[in-house]
Amino acid sequence: MRSAEPAQLPVVPHFFLYGEAPRDVDDRFLHVEALDDRSRPNRWSIRPHVHAALHQVFHLSAGGGVMQAEAETLVLAAPCLVLVPAGTAHGFRFGDETQGTVLTLSDRYWRDLARREPDLAGLFAAPAALPAGEGEPFGESIAELARELAWAVPGRRAAIEGHLLILLVAALRQREVVQGAAAQPGPQAVLVARFREAVEAHHRRERALDDYARDLGVTPARLRAACRGVTGLSPGRLIRDRRLIEAKRLLLYSDLAVAEVAYDLGFTDPAYFSRFFAKGTGEAPRAFRERRGAPAGATGESA
Repeated sequence: MRSAEPAQLPVVPHFFLYGEAPRDVDDRFLHVEALDDRSRPNRWSIRPHVHAALHQVFHLSAGGGVMQAEAETLVLAAPCLVLVPAGTAHGFRFGDETQGTVLTLSDRYWRDLARREPDLAGLFAAPAALPAGEGEPFGESIAELARELAWAVPGRRAAIEGHLLILLVAALRQREVVQGAAAQPGPQAVLVARFREAVEAHHRRERALDDYARDLGVTPARLRAACRGVTGLSPGRLIRDRRLIEAKRLLLYSDLAVAEVAYDLGFTDPAYFSRFFAKGTGEAPRAFRERRGAPAGATGESA
């Protein structure tokens, strides 16, 4: 039996922009800055962190590096576009003198745009590194955004949104080209995005699919069809994958023992959690942690 709640250190630091304390995000928050504004002072190494309500789009025009996104590592080679969804634990090691820009926008702003243009709902489904060849409007659109953000002239708000939409649509199309995916039906994509949002709120406990469907105002059958149509996966698989992401994050970035990780994720039996983790990843939690490198002080594992 679990005798007491463990003293849990922050899994990974949460920032507003990197290095800045968390704060409330304006509905239409949008920010553009040069990549080296924060990378150069940190010797081109950005430690893993989270932006809770901010999505980011990096445009690398020269250089490259690697991005750690949750437990995955993506290789970056300019020219490329990097998509980082809100809530993703991510960090970078850029090559010296890497050049580029970083666009940050609030989740609420993106969702407002996605309501008007449903195809955008899948853009920030997962982290991605996309090649950006010549002729793509990424650099030009970000430069125009930065210019409009820096001054106050008539039509500024409309111009900002226009350049932002050009950038996001170009990124969406490039992502589909790279992944070989056709555009998904708008209503289904919106439903799946709402389902992912609900899973994000409840992934730390067991919850029946019927409960999710009821909250979303659809039948379980319709939810299954939407998930399979948009992602190719069942809703149950999407729930399990989200719980696995959180388990990996806790194992990589916290000093919790494996049993404590299990309890933190709503499992009442650490052994069952270990089987769940092994089935989803192919290795036991302890082996995963040891292979990736456990954080200092991660001792006393019991599963």
